[in-house]
Formats: sequence, C-alpha cells, structure tokens
Amino acid sequence: MTYKVLIVEDDAAMAAAMEKQLGAWGMDARPVRDFRNVIGEFAAFDPHLVLMDIALPFFNGYHWCEQIRAVSSVPVVFISSASDNMNIVMAMTMGGDDFLPKPVDLEVMMAKIQAVLRRTYDMSGKTPVLEHRGVVLNLNDASLSYEGRRVELTKNEFRILQTLMENRGKVVSRDTLMTRLWQQDSYVEENTLTVNVTRLRKKLEDAGVQDFIVTRVGAGYIVG
Repeated sequence: MTYKVLIVEDDAAMAAAMEKQLGAWGMDARPVRDFRNVIGEFAAFDPHLVLMDIALPFFNGYHWCEQIRAVSSVPVVFISSASDNMNIVMAMTMGGDDFLPKPVDLEVMMAKIQAVLRRTYDMSGKTPVLEHRGVVLNLNDASLSYEGRRVELTKNEFRILQTLMENRGKVVSRDTLMTRLWQQDSYVEENTLTVNVTRLRKKLEDAGVQDFIVTRVGAGYIVG
C-alpha cells in the first residue's frame, strides 16, 4: 500500500525536502499550492496523513485542522518553530495526532509518521470525501460540511449531491438522477426529484453556499 501525505508548509525549501524524504520511503507526498484552499486540495488528494505547519498565509494550521476534522479523522501532525508547551497543547487540543518542532529532523519526521500511520490504519480506514467550492461531502456518514458547519442530509439528498459532485463540470440529466434514486427505492415519482433538489438547495443556501446546483433547462443539473 502506498501512503499519501499532504504537506501544508509554506516554506518551499522545507516542503521540497519533506516531499523528497517521503518519496524515498515509498510514499506519495504532495505539497499544498493554494494556501487559501487547503481543504480543497485535501479533498482532491485524499491523503492518509497531513503534515500541518501552524504559521501559514491567510489562515493558520489550527484553522485548517478544524476544517479537516469537520469531515475526516485522517491523522494530522503539526509542525512549528514555536515548540513550547502551549503550542503543543493547542495542537493536540485542535485534533492533532503528533507534533514536530522546527528545524525538522527528517529522520525523526519519518519515525513519527510511520508510527502514526501504523496506529491509524491498523485500526481503521480513511474517510472518503468529495469537495467542490469548499463544500465537502463525507461519503461515510452522508453528511455535508461547509466552513466547519455540518449539515445533515436525507438519503435522497445525499445521493443527488453525490452524483452531481462525482460528475462536477458535467450536466447530469434528470433521468440519471432518477435512476440513482430508483436503485434504492421501489418507485420514485419525477416530482420527488424536484422536491429533493429544492430542499437540497435550501440547505446549501442556509449554510452560506449560493448557486451551487444550477439547472440546465431541458438537460438536467450541474454543480456550479
């Protein structure tokens, strides 16, 4: 099994050294490029572990750990040059699984990462998610989250949103969505789809997401 590690570190030289070291141990490492959209890159890469610097542009590592924890239990190892007890306590309180002080010793980093991976994946798997425009759909518990807010979905709302997000960038026909619902239920009226899409849009809007599901008249729906 090849473990995937997301590196959230804005020091390009340090991120490159970590990526090289992880690659030498047979892991698939990827540094974050857009520090405004860490959660989007997390969802797209779907890593087994996150290396998270605390001091980052725009939002700090505690913020992004909170965002990740809203949708996933994937382990997070914090990194900080301020390795005092308060930072360590804060990192653990925010959902971190371990802590690496800077300057990072790459051998110590590997030992900690391997220990966390063994602990985590001997006992459980990672949580699969879909993400678009900051909206994160957790496929394990059929919940939606946006900017740390969790939204409960009905089974039909979840199936509709899952289908649309799996096909983001493409128009999904009403027939395709009806088939997705019909697979689980004995019979679905066409009006059922309309009602569920309306309720789903309302939940998204209440969570602060506008114009997420766009109607293409005569064709179907697309996530915008």
